[in-house]
Amino acid sequence: MRARGLVLFSLAGLLLVGWPAQGGDGVRPEETALTVFAAASLRDAFGALGTAFERAHPGVQVRFNFGGSQELRTQIEQGAPADVFASADNRHMDAARAEGLVEAPTLLATNTPVMVVPSDNPGKVRGLADLPRAKRVVIGAPEVPIGAYTLQILERARARLGADFPERVLARVVSRELNVRQVLTKVVLGEADAGLVYRTDARSAGDRVGVVEIPSEVNVVAQYPIAVVTRAPHPELARQWIALVTGAEGQAVLARAGFGSRATASRK
Repeated sequence: MRARGLVLFSLAGLLLVGWPAQGGDGVRPEETALTVFAAASLRDAFGALGTAFERAHPGVQVRFNFGGSQELRTQIEQGAPADVFASADNRHMDAARAEGLVEAPTLLATNTPVMVVPSDNPGKVRGLADLPRAKRVVIGAPEVPIGAYTLQILERARARLGADFPERVLARVVSRELNVRQVLTKVVLGEADAGLVYRTDARSAGDRVGVVEIPSEVNVVAQYPIAVVTRAPHPELARQWIALVTGAEGQAVLARAGFGSRATASRK
């Protein structure tokens, strides 16, 4: 009986040795995980570039944390492990830099806000001037880059559309979302007659939304800085990631997603 028990124990040991160990996050011990914190609007482009990066770096897995830039900055402040931070505005990147959380940033890309409406456009929103007549408008929260850009646009429109234009639009706002993809989702689901998002987000939604342009004289250009996190577990890989996304291959992918080139803009 004792001999049989020893045999079973030995077999169990062999099975455990032969079984491939894997961490709870899906990363095998022999893999290195590069963690990229990025603004929600970068999801599609960075997802494609992540696959390219992994092909060029065998044994490396790129893990993403997409969200509002303010949320990502807060997580980094609280000690969340990250290698790279890509923000949808300079405000949150500059604050992170001032706190010593990131190295000197570089410009990744630019973006342009647009209005999106449901495909059947029930609110008949065909221009910025129509927003105060819409029943339900969704925008980003003020601390979110797209929310801050929205408020800037409304302020700049006072001269053209009336001194009370921002107040009339804000009276129609039914929710303020914590990232731009949440604004887009509300419109796609028909829970809003209009929302302000980036051109790249509108493009990602395809024919599920209609796009209404914002006049260039009142619109703003969103700038996307990117930086290595000071406490990055893998700083060299982080620099290689930034080299990819700011290089020719990365810029081509971002351009196809609708982003503006870093070569045509300078960081303020």
